[in-house]
Amino acid sequence: MSTPAAPLSPDLAQTLLSISLTGVILFRPVYEGTEITDLAYEQLNPAAQRMLQLPEQPAATFLTLYPHAREAGIFAFYRDAFRSGEPGRFDVNYQHDGLDNFFHLAAQRSGALLVVSFTDTADHDRPAVELALRESQTRQRDACYQIFEHTPAAMCIQRGPEHRYEYCNATYQALFPGRPLLGLTAAEALPETVDAGFVALLDEVYRTGTTYFGHEQPLLLAQPAGRPPQEQFFTFTYQAYRENGGIVGISTFAFDVTEQVEARQEADRQRQLLHTLFMQAPVPIVILDGPELVYQLVNPAYQQIFPGRKLLGRPLLQALPELAGTLVPALLREVYLTGATRVVQELPLLLARYEGAPPEEIYWNFTVQARYDTRGLIDGILGFAQDVTEQVRARQLVELSEQNFRQMADSVPAMIWVTDPDGYCTYLNEQWYAFTGQSEQEALGLGWVNALHPDDAASASQSFLDANARQLPFHCLYRLRRRDGVYRWATDSGLPRFAPDGSFAGIVGTVIDIHEQKLAEQALQRLTRKLRNARDDAQGLNAELQTTNQQLTRSNVDLDNFIYTASHDLKAPITNIEGLLHVLQHELAAAGPEPAAVSPVLGMMHESVARFQRTINQLSDVTKLQKEHGQPTTDVALQPVLDDVQQDLLPLLRETGAQLDLDVADCPNVLFSAKNLRSVLFNLLSNALKYRHPDRTPHVRIRCRQEPGRAVLSVEDNGLGLEPDQLPQLFAMFRRLHSHVEGSGLGLYMVQRSVENAGGKVLVTSQPGVGSTFTVYFPR
Repeated sequence: MSTPAAPLSPDLAQTLLSISLTGVILFRPVYEGTEITDLAYEQLNPAAQRMLQLPEQPAATFLTLYPHAREAGIFAFYRDAFRSGEPGRFDVNYQHDGLDNFFHLAAQRSGALLVVSFTDTADHDRPAVELALRESQTRQRDACYQIFEHTPAAMCIQRGPEHRYEYCNATYQALFPGRPLLGLTAAEALPETVDAGFVALLDEVYRTGTTYFGHEQPLLLAQPAGRPPQEQFFTFTYQAYRENGGIVGISTFAFDVTEQVEARQEADRQRQLLHTLFMQAPVPIVILDGPELVYQLVNPAYQQIFPGRKLLGRPLLQALPELAGTLVPALLREVYLTGATRVVQELPLLLARYEGAPPEEIYWNFTVQARYDTRGLIDGILGFAQDVTEQVRARQLVELSEQNFRQMADSVPAMIWVTDPDGYCTYLNEQWYAFTGQSEQEALGLGWVNALHPDDAASASQSFLDANARQLPFHCLYRLRRRDGVYRWATDSGLPRFAPDGSFAGIVGTVIDIHEQKLAEQALQRLTRKLRNARDDAQGLNAELQTTNQQLTRSNVDLDNFIYTASHDLKAPITNIEGLLHVLQHELAAAGPEPAAVSPVLGMMHESVARFQRTINQLSDVTKLQKEHGQPTTDVALQPVLDDVQQDLLPLLRETGAQLDLDVADCPNVLFSAKNLRSVLFNLLSNALKYRHPDRTPHVRIRCRQEPGRAVLSVEDNGLGLEPDQLPQLFAMFRRLHSHVEGSGLGLYMVQRSVENAGGKVLVTSQPGVGSTFTVYFPR
């Protein structure tokens, strides 16, 4: 019987020593990159050594020893046999490099090695060599059998025309577990090989002496324990075994290649499945073969793009000559040469869909990657293409529509914004940038939140993101910073928008300045609260309030009348006294030199009259201040009023060398009476200078900041300061706590009354010897 076998491995080379005069060489390919450029000798059997006069393992390579083997075709035969894995034969009359023989060559790959068997047919006798070989056969046979037992190849020797098993190694026996072989004929030991034709092959080799190479031949083998027969595949060699020049048996070298065959069959099935999927794929796919990029395979989806054009079997530029001059041929050649995958999005190309039709602009998305052969070399291009013309045209229409929308939105007087599905602002019209002073880079995304008042930004941003996440309408009220730094109330409203396919596309909305309305609303709310409180208390306190009101009214009227009468009635006597003092001073001057004690007395009398006149004038101012209670206020620019007050106090500033530190940029405007604001600033700043510390230069810091619902102005000095028990008396009328500086004691009283009349308040903190800080809270 026979059994399949793979090409000879290096360990099997010695087996030929005892069974044949055939020369056997084991070669290992030498590579440069992926190319086989030479063959290195692994081993020569004794017959090969004898015929080639070489050692068992020459150090030089094949082409070094036989450089003419390339032109004789021997090297190409060896290289191709190794690449294909198929057994091959080659006859050559080689008359170079010290040889003059006619050789029959057979070669086949075995793993990483190439097994070469050859016979030398030169017509000359070598009796001494042959005798030596035969003498050595007996000595080496036992050693070879030991080698055979450890080789992975299945090996056996069958003697005689009935092919009786004379020897088989353990690997061969393992192919037929539980079945005796030695001493039995092939038909007796393995009857299934008769019907499979293997015995007939043995007969042919025994009769002709011609070696038979079997490649992946199937054999249905019986299995032990009653299991069903199992098909196995073998690659093998049947070679005549000679003694004294005559054929006495057959040697078999076999490899079980069932796994490889089944794997290849599975690969073939997968390849067929892949081809089916390829042809049925809805995505256009194409394979271009070779450097000429010939259409080798075109699936129906790709062909539908060019329904009237012949593509298969034609080079790319012959099938689609319109591509000449575009970047496509160069891109494909780059992929073919480098193996680098390229991806292109929305590439416009002028192509004709039908043969002879005019070109039309077609937009493409495509991926191009290299195809590799079994040697790892690039032999073609695999392309995945998609006609995206409709999508591009649709997007262009959307972009045009969006451009028209932007042009229209920029002309709308309101501020308009648009977001994407993630809640990031993708568009703000020109009115937003004109109002806030932001740039696109600052405002887009979530940057618009930076234009909101710090107290409103977090809540407005969270409300906005929540509405976007839930795809709901959005509404929010916040203070928005105008480009001049003033925060103004604004209302922000938006509605969700959806794409044609129903998917959420974001929110579009508007921002409207409602500052005046908000102020009116706040005033109304304050009034409502007051009215509500008054209503709640009215029933119990109405009578008492009426009585108290009448008393206060009478008291105020009486006080106003008294102040008016007193100031009016006292003006004439004071004026008369002043005139009499001037007459007295004139008379005394005419009578002669004044006594030394008279002049100081006259000076004190004049000063008392002047102080009395100032007091009367200030009483008139107090009366006027009472009458101004409840008068409407307006937004007053703070910095110009400060500049005006500084100008009035310029002599005192120069005299004291005072240093002013101003920081009011956060309050460009305050809600107050312009005249009263000037009076408040004048009194606070002049007091800071008048009540300065004698040991240091006055340093006055004027600050203004915004708080929720009000502006806060502070005037801080480094002057004399006040004791804690003096602070409650500070704003009383005609109360002076420092006597070394002239004053009426009405300035701070008038400051407090004018601020409180407007709905604000004045607070003071002070430390003796360190200084004082007056804080004015202006309502908004």
